[in-house]
Amino acid sequence: MAGAAAGQALARTFEAALNAKKSAARKFLTRDVSPTKYRAYAASVVPKHNVVGVGVGGKLEGGELTDRLAIRFYVEKKIAAVPPEYALPSEWQGLPTNVIETGVFFALPVGVALAGSQPAPGQKKIRPARPGCSVGFQFPPPNHGYVMAGTLGALVTKDGAYAILSNNHVLANENSLPIGSPIFQPGLLDNGDPNTDRIAKLTDFEPLQPKGNNSLDCAIAALDADSLATGRPLPKVNKLKSGDPLEPAEEMPVMKVGRTTDYTEGVIFDISADVTVQYGIGNLSFQNQILIRGTSDTPQFSAAGDSGSLIVHRVKRAPVGLLFGGSGSYTIANPIAAVLKRFDVAIVT
Repeated sequence: MAGAAAGQALARTFEAALNAKKSAARKFLTRDVSPTKYRAYAASVVPKHNVVGVGVGGKLEGGELTDRLAIRFYVEKKIAAVPPEYALPSEWQGLPTNVIETGVFFALPVGVALAGSQPAPGQKKIRPARPGCSVGFQFPPPNHGYVMAGTLGALVTKDGAYAILSNNHVLANENSLPIGSPIFQPGLLDNGDPNTDRIAKLTDFEPLQPKGNNSLDCAIAALDADSLATGRPLPKVNKLKSGDPLEPAEEMPVMKVGRTTDYTEGVIFDISADVTVQYGIGNLSFQNQILIRGTSDTPQFSAAGDSGSLIVHRVKRAPVGLLFGGSGSYTIANPIAAVLKRFDVAIVT
């Protein structure tokens, strides 16, 4: 009984922290960011330009995580000398705060090999296609001449039929492609051939809201034939133990395999972050997202082109999130349970 009471008290405390986070996000988080032309040589101290996210988590003291809940302000640039009128509060609704530098968050739909590295294995043509490999669409006229690639996150099943799961911006070009549009593996940026490398057609996507609030960036595409893809991810994620989604938790050890950075390991840093993410259609607001940091072995958990990757628990080998954005130091993912519920699909292992 004592344990149950303590658990209920902790849940109430976290719920109160979430309410405080919502209040802080309403006050300090907007779609505005520092003007791009100034970024190379200047940084704004104005919160509406500098704050890119607000979250909840253990308070950081001396770089170490404590068990005290704090409101976290994620900023483009952390600046020591801030005029008092622009300073973020040290406390918010009775909770301490942390100011954490993340850089600007971007959707990560396209990319090239990292400087000095070989192309990742997932950038090749793979049959059957596997989670972690390159996929993408073909730009419609008048944008021929541009090519792109993202990552196939998972093979899913709906009503007995197979489909691939990734992001809206990887499969539907930020709401702009019609249902039925062809999907290729590899993506055309990775030398996919639109005449021979089609594997699926766009089936459904969660619309991105430029002016409203967002919680998901996801889409599915029905396979042209069941034999064209398998549910077994590329190494070193390999076969999942379960396709059932896990609830994310702070400090949970995770991994992913993606089109650009291949296999990387990370740790969940925040499970309830409200963030502003830059897309081609504008700066979009997302609520209650997962933030992930890389480990000392793989400090860069993701890069452009990894969008769509499945985030997997390193020990339990079950899905946790769907990667869709990030900065140079942090990665953002949708909770996978909400993604699967949106399409009424199950992950194939």
